[in-house]
Amino acid sequence: MSVPLWPAPTVADPVTATVRLPGSKSVTNRALLLAALADGPGWVRLALRSRDSDLMTAALTTLGARMTASNETAASFDWAFTPGPITGGGHIEVGLAGTVMRFVPPMAALADGEVSFDGDPPARKRPMGAILSALRTLGAQAGPDTLPFTVRGPLTGGEVVLDASGSSQFVSGLLLTAARFEKGITVRHVGPPVPSMPHIAMTVQMLRARGVEVDDSEPDLWRVAPGPIAATDFTVEPDLSNAAPFFAAAMVTGGAVTVPDWPAETTQPGDHLRRLLAEMGAQVNLVPGGLEVRGTGTITGLDADLRAASELAPTLAALAALADSPSRLRGIGHIRGHETDRLAALVAEINRLGGDANETEDGLEIRPRPLTGGVFHSYEDHRMATAGAVLGLVVPGVEVEDIATTRKTLPEFPRMWARMLGDLS
Repeated sequence: MSVPLWPAPTVADPVTATVRLPGSKSVTNRALLLAALADGPGWVRLALRSRDSDLMTAALTTLGARMTASNETAASFDWAFTPGPITGGGHIEVGLAGTVMRFVPPMAALADGEVSFDGDPPARKRPMGAILSALRTLGAQAGPDTLPFTVRGPLTGGEVVLDASGSSQFVSGLLLTAARFEKGITVRHVGPPVPSMPHIAMTVQMLRARGVEVDDSEPDLWRVAPGPIAATDFTVEPDLSNAAPFFAAAMVTGGAVTVPDWPAETTQPGDHLRRLLAEMGAQVNLVPGGLEVRGTGTITGLDADLRAASELAPTLAALAALADSPSRLRGIGHIRGHETDRLAALVAEINRLGGDANETEDGLEIRPRPLTGGVFHSYEDHRMATAGAVLGLVVPGVEVEDIATTRKTLPEFPRMWARMLGDLS
């Protein structure tokens, strides 16, 4: 079956726009799960409405949570939660959502029966062994170590040692439910450095805001004490990582893009854009009510360790392909296990358009060359699709395969892109 191709718009003039982003997928799915585990009714407001969050709400409903949506828009819901007993006997589809496949199994281990999990075919290649092995250590039945798998309690908690170098979600997934374990949990990481540490900081912050006792004072060691998870009325921040392609549009066209409601303080890895885009030549300013990025007519090559913000790598790789000097993106070997092997995919697609990119052990080297049009394959990966859209702004003839895959975190991306370019009111 053929996959639709989206002709990426090319522009001749600077892009000047204000782009309002929907809520953070990472924050939304943590907040939804914590609301389902809470000690009473609560709210999750401005929750992202996307494929990943839809999969999370379906999973939590399967496990017994009662949820009612209000203030519905194309990109968000307000969810009223009434937690219930965690029920087994159901089946959970994870799609390609790492937050669902890694955050929900520990909760399922508290259910009163077996819970089965499966997802899209590419999800069956994503690493899962670390968290499923941890659940077995803690007393549950869980396996095999890839999708499809089943989980069955009981689970009492305790101490577990794991290698989380493949994904910080292995740690977050255990911490999020741990207060409901009879013994709480002690998680010790042993292995290469954990990537995306800001996402673990996000988990810890959100737990503490709900009254959960978390000790992260020692490196690579996290302790969660058993106890209630307080119900809250919580509002989700905009998704800062999803600002990347829109800010990149300002840079490649010499324009200016503002994202409103940029938080002054946040644990979101997307906040690294402020530093990284400035290093690549942009003018980056916190302005009243938001963050503004201005293109200067120059895109400078970047040498950066992106271990803490690897989700920004596809957009930064697209900018690097258009820069005036070589780039090296380091510390991102683990993104070979994301929605697709992002390193191989970025090399293949940049080079397909005439670029010069290669993989290193832990990242990418990109040397700018004149690019030409062609098909930019998305590999069912939302961040690959948006990287192709960035290149298409200044490379005529780029066609992005399956732009609809952006529904994972940006449910209206094509419309938002068109509105930014002035094609929609």
